[in-house]
Amino acid sequence: MKYTRLGNSELIVSRICMGCMGFGDSKRGQHSWTIDEEHSREIIKRGLELGVNFYDTAIAYQSGTSEQYLGRALRSLAKREDVVVATKFLPRTSEDIKNNISGQQHIENMINTSLKNLGMDYVDLYIYHMWDWNTPLYDILDGLNRIVKAGKARYIGISNCFAWQLAKANALAQSEGFAKFISIQGHYNLLFREEEREMVPYCEEENIALTPYSALASGRLSRKPGENDTKRAAEDTYAKFKYDATAAQDNIIISRVDEIATKRGVSMTEVSLAWLLTKVTAPVVGATKLHHIEGAAKAVELELTSEEIAYLEEPYVPHPLAGVMAQNKPANSKEKHVWSTGDQKLG
Repeated sequence: MKYTRLGNSELIVSRICMGCMGFGDSKRGQHSWTIDEEHSREIIKRGLELGVNFYDTAIAYQSGTSEQYLGRALRSLAKREDVVVATKFLPRTSEDIKNNISGQQHIENMINTSLKNLGMDYVDLYIYHMWDWNTPLYDILDGLNRIVKAGKARYIGISNCFAWQLAKANALAQSEGFAKFISIQGHYNLLFREEEREMVPYCEEENIALTPYSALASGRLSRKPGENDTKRAAEDTYAKFKYDATAAQDNIIISRVDEIATKRGVSMTEVSLAWLLTKVTAPVVGATKLHHIEGAAKAVELELTSEEIAYLEEPYVPHPLAGVMAQNKPANSKEKHVWSTGDQKLG
């Protein structure tokens, strides 16, 4: 395994981050294909053996049971100081707003629940999961800064935002003396490269770590179309929503991944992730079988030639936004986000 510094932080992370969305009680969340605690533990144990020290979960994953499975496994299998744990918080609910729970109090409630789920005193990285158009950004940044100062989170990151949102957020944080976002977890892989327009160059300029999710496009970049379909492939309707509409053009890229993998005598997973590793700090790679994390670890050692990289990239055409990013907009298109307190609209 290889390691690197996570953006403007002191965290040293493995080049592969294990994504834990596939762990959790399948009866308690949005996904029917997640795996139980025994099998989750086996995969986490194998990741540790392979040198993976970076683990990503969220309070939203299977009603917090992903956090619980991860926390119990790491507490018995690793020293706390040897692993980097990231989790995420959700926006305020309509009930929170109705009950006048501020952005600051909401974040305090969220981190306390996640720490209880994990059985930990702190997380290394606390991630703003998706943009909250109903809460002033000042309140969110203030709330995050408070938990950093309290030692409940070492650093903060963000997910599912546009480059202009991240730039304005960090500018506001700097002006107020708050903790700044050191990482971005966006949707980025060989089949979806829209992050290259604004986010990638901005993060290179600011040394913000890129830790993209859906690194293998929900498994599509790890196998030929229709080959060895998994329970997730059959039941993950959200992934189908993100990728099925562009399948025809994406299959051209997938066929090139397969072609290079065959020539090099490696797996499609290794080729797809080796390409992404030339672009980002540490991709978040989901694993629900041992060979998933084993293939991801092997990708760190694979170096593609410039000709292979160009061959993989050449068929790409612009894609429409899909998934959470397609929903990153106010309910009323005429409204602007409240960036600061006192109803001062800075948008």
